[in-house]
Amino acid sequence: QNQPVESGGGSVQTGGSLRLSCTAPGFTANMCGVHWYRQGTGKREWVSSIRTGGILDYSDFVKGRFTISKDEAKDIVYLQMNNLQPVDTAMYYCKIDRGPGCRYADWGQGTQVTVSS
Repeated sequence: QNQPVESGGGSVQTGGSLRLSCTAPGFTANMCGVHWYRQGTGKREWVSSIRTGGILDYSDFVKGRFTISKDEAKDIVYLQMNNLQPVDTAMYYCKIDRGPGCRYADWGQGTQVTVSS
């Protein structure tokens, strides 16, 4: 399977930090992007991406607090989350693009992040 696996979620207090991991064998050697999404009680929303050439993108609501990075030796993409707020509470999903033109995608099953006051 090409399904990514997320880990690193948990429960923290407001202002705390977590580092999420996304991995699938060999995927960091590909030229395609890796993306983080989250879903709380509503619609799933995009959080951050690392794209071809190492281009990093962030949604406005996490900019300045979250950092996406890649460790190719370990085949892991990280999402470092700092200054977490209750609104960040959600299931966080990793999506890995692949194939010709990076037109295909594989989704993980998610890791839960809960932020309490």
